[in-house]
Amino acid sequence: MAGQSEQLLNAILSDIDAGRLSPGDVLDEAGLVARHNVSRTPVREVLIQLETAGLIRRLPRKGAVLFKPTLEEFLAILEVHAKLEGQAAGLAARRMTKAQAAELERIVSACEAHAAEKGDGDPDGYYQLNLRFHEVIALGSGNPFLVEMIKTNARKLMAYYRARYRYPGSIAQSAKDHRRLAGLIEAHDSAAAEAEMAAHVQFDQVTVMDLLAALG
Repeated sequence: MAGQSEQLLNAILSDIDAGRLSPGDVLDEAGLVARHNVSRTPVREVLIQLETAGLIRRLPRKGAVLFKPTLEEFLAILEVHAKLEGQAAGLAARRMTKAQAAELERIVSACEAHAAEKGDGDPDGYYQLNLRFHEVIALGSGNPFLVEMIKTNARKLMAYYRARYRYPGSIAQSAKDHRRLAGLIEAHDSAAAEAEMAAHVQFDQVTVMDLLAALG
């Protein structure tokens, strides 16, 4: 049963990461049972885990719904998330291994190539590169607890970050930010890397309102 619960949890998290589940989507028990060929017990266990992590909410007459933040909630989560991402970048500037540094360079180059070759096209493809960029830096922090905290917070805002890359010029700007961040980490400038990353993941309130409206 524990194996079924873990597989189901990973499948749902993968759907969130890939954008197959969006804020406000209903996680129907019967649908999960049928789709993943599991019994109701692991489904209920996983829904409890997701609710505890703040990734779903129980709503009257709807049941389990993927977390959809209000403006106030979005800004509050973003404030924490920027601190966590910044801390990870600061630690990575001190702790990143040579292998991780090489992977960071590879992914930054891929981001630059995407921006140069596709411009504002294929924002979803760029977002997957962006996810890998942030993952490499988080892992480079050498702190697995911090990595898990970043993942949980990121999943609450993931759909909105993905939507941000549909805005003209945002992919090119992101690729430039990634190159600058990689340079600071390579230079072991912990304080600057932390500040730069915190600024990189932040949105102003107007942009947040636009994103909330765009995703209805």
